[in-house]
Amino acid sequence: MPGPLAGKRIIEVGHMLAGPYCGMLLADLGADVIKVEGPDGDIGRHISPHAIGPHNAYFASLNRSKKSVVLDLATEAGRNDLHRLAQSADGLFTNLRPSAIKKLGLTYEALRAVNPRLACLALTGYGLDGPFSDSPAYDYVIQAMTGVMMMTGDPDGPPVKPGFSAVDNSAGIMGALALVSKLVEGKGGQLDVSMHDTMLSQLNYLASSYLNAGAVTSRVRGGGHPYIVPAQLFPTRDGYVVLFITHDKFWRIFAEALDESEWLSDPRFATMKGRSANRDLVIDSIAARLTERDAADWVLRLAPLGLVIAAVENLPDALDGPLTKSRDMVVEIPTMGDSLRLIASPIRIEGNTVDYRPPPLLGEHSTQFLDDAKAKAVP
Repeated sequence: MPGPLAGKRIIEVGHMLAGPYCGMLLADLGADVIKVEGPDGDIGRHISPHAIGPHNAYFASLNRSKKSVVLDLATEAGRNDLHRLAQSADGLFTNLRPSAIKKLGLTYEALRAVNPRLACLALTGYGLDGPFSDSPAYDYVIQAMTGVMMMTGDPDGPPVKPGFSAVDNSAGIMGALALVSKLVEGKGGQLDVSMHDTMLSQLNYLASSYLNAGAVTSRVRGGGHPYIVPAQLFPTRDGYVVLFITHDKFWRIFAEALDESEWLSDPRFATMKGRSANRDLVIDSIAARLTERDAADWVLRLAPLGLVIAAVENLPDALDGPLTKSRDMVVEIPTMGDSLRLIASPIRIEGNTVDYRPPPLLGEHSTQFLDDAKAKAVP
């Protein structure tokens, strides 16, 4: 079976991460994604120091299964070619700055005469319009501005950035959802998704606590949950584990497994309310026990009891591990006598197998699509 977006043509005018990730998600679902690049190409083609044949590893991770068309949108000829492509497209999205989006005519207002049913998405830092719209926006900056960094790390240390591009990836996912919603509706129009708004929306219960009770979430050592104790990192004899105990039932199982009967009778330990009110005492007591064994030993001992515990792994462990293999989450894509190994789509659809194809070379499909667009163009 083809993917659910088969037959849908999407134009991507994107670069770096958020836009290209949005486009790749759509391509994995079967959409025909035409990546419009300037003469120098997406800067992502040159970021990684690693290459597999002609493919830059960074670019490949975000642009598989797309087609590449080179257009200079700063010229009238380039914009005319874009209009011809847009006549047969269902959607267009871009993650350029708002000023560039408007200047290059990448909004629904500018394209509705060309194709009134075209869904147009602006994936920006702070919105397509407004007093902050054209301010520089990068993943790091948005994490700083939305409080994400301030809530991450240990209380006695500096703010910490999560180890991956949380904002860019989240915005790409939100953009894909927004565009698909418009495709389902079957009407053209403008969509406006910002990185800033996306991250605020993901603060959900933390934001609600402040908005409704004035409660400010502070950093908790070990990356602890603000309400649930214990739910955090713990050091072991040789590494770290994450332990997450949400109910008193599981607390009883945990205490019995460690032969800590006092933890069941002492009101400071026995209930969720007591543990939350005496966080430092509870955490210190658990930490003293967990340093007695290796991380793997604790997982083998406690996980079979139904407790939520996992060793903290590095990226190679995760990618080469049995869970990743069982889910076929690493795919190999043949390319020019070699093969690209990439993370698979996380979306599984019964009866559908994703058609993974190599990322396009710069301008690889220009002739094909531009000649076709000129032949089909409506005068």
